Amino acid sequence: MTTSQLSRSADRPRTSRRQGVLAFVLLTFGISWAGMFAAALLGFSLASPLAQLPAAMGPAVAAIIVRRWVTREGFGDAGLRLRLRGNLRHYLAAWLVPYALAAGALAIAAATGLWRPDELPAWWLIPALLLVVPVLTPLYWGEEFGWTSYLRLRVCPGRPQLATAVTGLVWAVWHYPLAFLGYIEFDNVLIGLPLWTVSFYFQEVVLSWLRIRSGTIWTASLAHGGNNMVLSLLTGMALEGAVSAEVTTVVMMAPIALLGAWILISGRLRPAEPGL
Repeated sequence: MTTSQLSRSADRPRTSRRQGVLAFVLLTFGISWAGMFAAALLGFSLASPLAQLPAAMGPAVAAIIVRRWVTREGFGDAGLRLRLRGNLRHYLAAWLVPYALAAGALAIAAATGLWRPDELPAWWLIPALLLVVPVLTPLYWGEEFGWTSYLRLRVCPGRPQLATAVTGLVWAVWHYPLAFLGYIEFDNVLIGLPLWTVSFYFQEVVLSWLRIRSGTIWTASLAHGGNNMVLSLLTGMALEGAVSAEVTTVVMMAPIALLGAWILISGRLRPAEPGL
């Protein structure tokens, strides 16, 4: 994303921007939550990617509707172009950093006695996921096109850190029904949901960093896929049945929090020329 694109987002009439944000949030929650509860009522497990698909595409559908028919602002700052030239390092970071984060999470689990390295089944998944995650990236675009490429640009224009925090909070709340529909089972939701919320905030920091630095939503979508299919999957497999969902969330969150803290402290959420 370029500085001029951010300026155009900030310069839009305040009333139009607020109407767009409100319409986007209402549409996103309406579409996605309806999809979640409909899947549950029909007997589908929300752990199934097919059951998740209608909900996952809700943010993108809402962003398209708002951009096209509510605010009529179009898609100039949507980041739809791949922008491969000059962004190889960002794509590599989005593709490979989730493996480093997974390694960090497993190292923490091993150091704290929660897991033994010889207990992780299906090591063959790791090279397989190198191929699977890029293929599944368009599915994760469904969320990122809404959250990171629409809401974050408009909720607090000119204040990227606050915009990222608000977007992370809204994104987390959007997930909350999954804690009651079998996707994740916290022993105590009063503890689990706040932990989950913090983890989404730091995820949004990393995704926003990639979006800002690369100027394309596809790097964030690729990283989102890696977070779900690499970090969450491998850590969840390692700790499954051994600890609570709350503890697993903390272990997975720790390396993302460190990366997110570095991004925040170093000022990398500010608009700048692409670069790590």
